[in-house]
Amino acid sequence: MLWNTLILALRSIRRNLLRSFLTVLGIVIGVSAVITMVTLGSGATQAVQNQISSLGTNLLMIRPGQRMGPGSGGSTAPSFKDTDADLIATQISGITAVAPEARSSVTLVAGGQNWSSSVVGSTNAWLQTGNWELAAGRTFTDAELRAGAAVCIIGTTIQRQLYGGGDPIGQQLRVKQMPCQVIGLFKSKGQGSFGNDQDEVVLMPLKTLQRRVTGNTNVNTLLVSVDPASDTNRIKSALTQLLRELRKLSSSDDDNFNVLDTKQLADTLSGTTKVMTMLLGAVAAVSLLVGGIGVMNIMLVSVTERTREIGLRLAIGALEREVLMQFLIEAVVLASLGGLIGIVLATGASIGLARLMQVPYVFQPGTNLLSFVFSAGIGVLFGYFPARRAARLDPIEALRHE
Repeated sequence: MLWNTLILALRSIRRNLLRSFLTVLGIVIGVSAVITMVTLGSGATQAVQNQISSLGTNLLMIRPGQRMGPGSGGSTAPSFKDTDADLIATQISGITAVAPEARSSVTLVAGGQNWSSSVVGSTNAWLQTGNWELAAGRTFTDAELRAGAAVCIIGTTIQRQLYGGGDPIGQQLRVKQMPCQVIGLFKSKGQGSFGNDQDEVVLMPLKTLQRRVTGNTNVNTLLVSVDPASDTNRIKSALTQLLRELRKLSSSDDDNFNVLDTKQLADTLSGTTKVMTMLLGAVAAVSLLVGGIGVMNIMLVSVTERTREIGLRLAIGALEREVLMQFLIEAVVLASLGGLIGIVLATGASIGLARLMQVPYVFQPGTNLLSFVFSAGIGVLFGYFPARRAARLDPIEALRHE
């Protein structure tokens, strides 16, 4: 009986093909909108996590001042010393690398081209804390780090702007007024989590930057890479205690430095994008309800048009549940068909928009399946009333219907 009922429902849909298509259009739009919004939201969340992780794995960033951002007090708080990094590495367990970092904005000149950028002074540990890899060349030797040699490693943006994308190894780069030899080239990392170009970087030994560029011994940031097996909260507490001792703060003094956990930052930003994704998905889901109302409207029209047919079936012995099942299956088939078309359209739209927005395409099988089930449920919900109305028609009155 179920198979025969399904065949009858499909024949009825085929007889009014254009009307059936217009009926499912609302479901198609609703399903495709929900899936596209959720997929793009998941891609944006993944992009945020990737960009934060590009800063470094399990990275703690320590800076002067009580907080980050404008008004942080970083200009009045004393800077760090390069020896602070050595003390942290030797006195706190569970740390894989510590890198002191100083920065300065300079003009770079090479081959008749110039480019304004910032130069970083640090040690080889800076590469480990920031997950940097070399595409060519080498890192600093211990002798170069101790002597403050005029050598540097550059990013791909500097390579493109000053060397036309050619091999920069062994070439000269003038940093401010200092000639510097390029000994290495970083692999590209792309855009950072705050919209900055991570490949626009020049790294030189910390002592070189301090002696020949900035003229002071200030260290702006301490980068601490934590062992994944270690407790980050314990290490943050130990860092706070050690730095308070090094900076000679009494128990009544507030910290004049801040410790930023990039994992917490990633969790916060990811949580925000997930909330926005849920909100957009909920708004898009409203169109599914509108599509369901359209299905119910067309099914009521269909019942009115086929009143004599229904009366004839009931008169020759068809049961009420068979008539109800026929119309209910028609509604479910329409809604399910709309769900399938919506999934196909959403997949294409998601892939295209993900490329346009430069975010990863994250396939969501659960979301696709849930959207399909929900669209079928819409067919049941909004198709039951017309089906029930058809099943309860009086055969005699239905046969008299004109």
